[in-house]
Amino acid sequence: MHIGTRLFTWIFGERVGEDGFGNRYYRNRHKKRYGRERRWVAYKGIVEASKVPAEWHGWLHHITDVAPVAEGTPLRWPWQKPHLPNLSGTPYAYYPPGHDLRGGQRAPATGDYEPWTPD
Repeated sequence: MHIGTRLFTWIFGERVGEDGFGNRYYRNRHKKRYGRERRWVAYKGIVEASKVPAEWHGWLHHITDVAPVAEGTPLRWPWQKPHLPNLSGTPYAYYPPGHDLRGGQRAPATGDYEPWTPD
């Protein structure tokens, strides 16, 4: 964390919670600006916005006023998958079948495709 952010957080921040990635979430403990409180995240490790899970993203952007932590357990629906950060540009990035980095061999076209030919 940058020294300025660390100092600002120490003076003005009130810790709200932490997600599964170790990111910590804060709100301004003193005053509201333009009728809303200020909310921010202190990332653990590399500063990457895609590391913020959807429930915390909603709280950060004032979509919900309730922080997604109720008695230590995050509020999630049973159908929600675990959050994955953006893996583009890493060795774990997704490459579909036929991509050059996966051998470049695409499956042959099925029988339902007919190329256009001029008459």
